[in-house]
Amino acid sequence: MKDNTNDYLANHYIHRSNWLRAAVLGANDGILSTSSLAIGIAAASTTRESILLATVAGLVAGALSMAAGEYVSVSSQTDVEKADIEREKQELFDMPEIELQRLAEIYEKRGLKKETALTVAKELSETDALGAHIRDELGLNEISKANPIQAAFASGLAFSVGGILPLLVALFLPFKSIEYYLYGFAIFFLIILGATAAKTGGSGVGKAIIRITFWGTVAMGLTALVGYMFRVNIG
Repeated sequence: MKDNTNDYLANHYIHRSNWLRAAVLGANDGILSTSSLAIGIAAASTTRESILLATVAGLVAGALSMAAGEYVSVSSQTDVEKADIEREKQELFDMPEIELQRLAEIYEKRGLKKETALTVAKELSETDALGAHIRDELGLNEISKANPIQAAFASGLAFSVGGILPLLVALFLPFKSIEYYLYGFAIFFLIILGATAAKTGGSGVGKAIIRITFWGTVAMGLTALVGYMFRVNIG
């Protein structure tokens, strides 16, 4: 019998959620935090060198921080999942009948009749009891399974790509009114990112653009305000 799992997943977007979340978060943070930092320094400085130094430092530190943070976070999630699976193995060994009833109750709550739920639980347990409990009791599956290396790489790389964009703006565009250039291009980059992420994930583009534009404006506006409030002659 032909396995249509891959064909089924190809028509949905949930299998993209792990790497897409890390990549979008990384790119968004790269654009926003680097642009905000550059804008804040630009508002408090009179030299391009100060802006470039702060932007490069923020880019390197941010990319490493994002990668490390994702790795630690997802690794912790993986450890919890593994511990739950080991606990489930032990429970299946110690009290198989109780675990069978638990599985049947889960199916019954989903709408099956009591007898049918018990039959399904028995048949699945005969084939792969642990797999059935991992999937239906713990709610874990291959799609949602955490991958620390993948998340760390996607997040760090995406941050770097996002952070390079405002760096190029600070490097090549006229220094006069550089804050406005940084803001304008950052919003432009964020809109492209939001639209691309929405398309990739199969969600609404308009809502994503509004959300990302609003919070981007708030973040950069507040950073610029801090720069103007503590304006000093840096460099």
